[in-house]
Amino acid sequence: MTEAKSNHTIRRGRIFPEIQWTQEQQAQWKAERQAFRQRCQVIFDRVKPELMQTHYNWYIAVEPDSGEYFVAQDPQVASLQCREKHPGKIPHVFRINETGICGTI
Repeated sequence: MTEAKSNHTIRRGRIFPEIQWTQEQQAQWKAERQAFRQRCQVIFDRVKPELMQTHYNWYIAVEPDSGEYFVAQDPQVASLQCREKHPGKIPHVFRINETGICGTI
């Protein structure tokens, strides 16, 4: 009886090795993300006390340019509602609780 040989090779490393960011690009990306989050955090902090009374542990998707937000039990639904109303915009999603953090690591 012959055994089947596995020719599966484990590939390690970057998926796209030709794409390499410099330290400056990484720092710029982090700064832009942090600034975007700060703009959304202002709106979230404004509506959080009211929403914690009625929608505790739901999700809120914030679009900072318009100041609008969308509330749903599912983070993807909230994000989808925001993207339908504001195509081309990326919302920031918070969880409506004391921390605003959506997931765990």
